[in-house]
Amino acid sequence: MEQLSSLLLLLFSSHLPLAVTDNALTNDRVAVIHHSETIPALKDLNPTTFMDSMSRLYDVMDLQKYELSFDAFKYGMTGYLSLLREGKLNNKGLLTIIDFTKSSNSKRFYTLDLINLAVKFHTYVSHGKNTGEVMAKSFSNTVHSNQSSLGLYVTGETYVGSKGYSLKLDGMEKGYNDKIRERAVVMHNAEYVSEHWIRKYGRLGRSQGCPALPNEIGKKVIDTIKNHTVIFAYYDDTAYLSSSPYLNPENLFAPIFASSQAGN
Repeated sequence: MEQLSSLLLLLFSSHLPLAVTDNALTNDRVAVIHHSETIPALKDLNPTTFMDSMSRLYDVMDLQKYELSFDAFKYGMTGYLSLLREGKLNNKGLLTIIDFTKSSNSKRFYTLDLINLAVKFHTYVSHGKNTGEVMAKSFSNTVHSNQSSLGLYVTGETYVGSKGYSLKLDGMEKGYNDKIRERAVVMHNAEYVSEHWIRKYGRLGRSQGCPALPNEIGKKVIDTIKNHTVIFAYYDDTAYLSSSPYLNPENLFAPIFASSQAGN
């Protein structure tokens, strides 16, 4: 809870400015963001002011320039903070979003640095061959489905296997992606994730459900996000978005609000 509260203060407090340095943030090294609107202090946060702050953070990070949808960002941030509260993430402040509402022929993989408020990676990523052609349409948690899975994953350990240097993943969402390990869905490089492949075949290549990355950047991404950072595979699936316990800000902030009120 202490780590989560510190991050919330960092992101949303009007008393601590947001960080825009290239180095890791410390308590005595922050840079001021010149913003005309007041960001609410932690004690003033509620689901409404949280979403207002999400909108400001989205603007500050200039995510529209990268064509990351606000919905994918706000759900990803809520999921990130929920998992951070549960102690499932490291302290790197990294949130990776795969926006499966976008064409596979566009860059839909984003790694956000929430400490330095920067987009660390923006690249292509595959979906499963039974998830769709150019567009992702169907998702599964079933073994041998050859489909991608929705929801929040936490990154695990690296290894060298049949696909080369790879990253194991753990699905956090029961019924949606909790069989990722059993399915051997991992992150790896692939030659079919490239602009050359798109030019030749009219679409990005597809995997057996793995989020495969371009050869030239895959290892760097894996080494950056390995060992307990979050990946959010987003799609505008109403049933999933409304049922996930990690994506509801009221569930996220209830204990924090109670703690803040008790301290006043």
